[in-house]
Amino acid sequence: MSEADIVAAPPAVAAEVARLDAALDKVMPAKAPHGNLVIGTWNLRDFADLTKAWETSAGASPARNFADVTYIAAFIRRCDVIAIQEVRGNLRALRHLLKVLGDDWGFILTDVARGPAGNDERLAFLFDTQRVKPSGLACELVVWVESGPQIATGALSRQFARTPYAVSFVSSGQTFILVTLHIDYGKQPGDRIPELKEIASWLASWAEREYDWDHNLIALGDFNIDRENDPLYQAFTSTGLTPAPQLTGLRRTIFDRPARPHYYDQIAWFTRGQAERPVLNLDCIGGGSFDFVPELRGGRTLTQLSWHISDHYPLWAEFAVPRN
Repeated sequence: MSEADIVAAPPAVAAEVARLDAALDKVMPAKAPHGNLVIGTWNLRDFADLTKAWETSAGASPARNFADVTYIAAFIRRCDVIAIQEVRGNLRALRHLLKVLGDDWGFILTDVARGPAGNDERLAFLFDTQRVKPSGLACELVVWVESGPQIATGALSRQFARTPYAVSFVSSGQTFILVTLHIDYGKQPGDRIPELKEIASWLASWAEREYDWDHNLIALGDFNIDRENDPLYQAFTSTGLTPAPQLTGLRRTIFDRPARPHYYDQIAWFTRGQAERPVLNLDCIGGGSFDFVPELRGGRTLTQLSWHISDHYPLWAEFAVPRN
């Protein structure tokens, strides 16, 4: 199979992409030149290896194939920049995704997280280079762990299982720093609280250091928060991080019940009234998720679909770019 054959979708896949695009047109904004910024986040389940075919034969592994990555790209290309969680050590699926997106797309990612809790995962940003450029900063967030008995009860006494990743970008003259992470799920919900508290404290401290620079700071990713206002949510918002209000009440996974959605995935920032922290000067004018299940499920179970696409819905937020 040639390189051109790998990227050029067969008619049935192209028709499915057209249906996806029609569905996306109803829920996502168009990219307006110098007018808006669309930021997304998506936990792509076990985004690693790839079956090098347009259909996956019965019993073949992995389930994800060229067609699935093409469908994933249909959402991603609607964003200016998107944080991806669960990219693994094997980059075959990511490489093919970038081929589908084309030469105008760039990426920045971490090395794999070691250890059982690290789960061989990377954190990645993909971005439309025609609209967004990296502006210089790229770093992992490291915990300062004090030695001895003075570590406070409930504080994080180790490094993050998957080190959060921060990258600065610029678009239409606006600089913004995105911090993405995937909180360790643990054996029980309480196991996640120390990491959530630490990321909230770390971001508050960093925001205070960045105050004089007036940079926009946005946290996004999979925080593994079970419910709104539960102890995990309270830990995450304890230093003033405010989740995008447009995402309130939306289901985060394809398995969620409508009446009881999880709050795993978030896009959040600091708001007014917090001294010495930069207020977001990008006005959030929209946001939502994309339910790909009706378009892509076919005769598959939800579990089967999750291995082809994901168990998480993608989230996005739209920001108006101030005119200078």
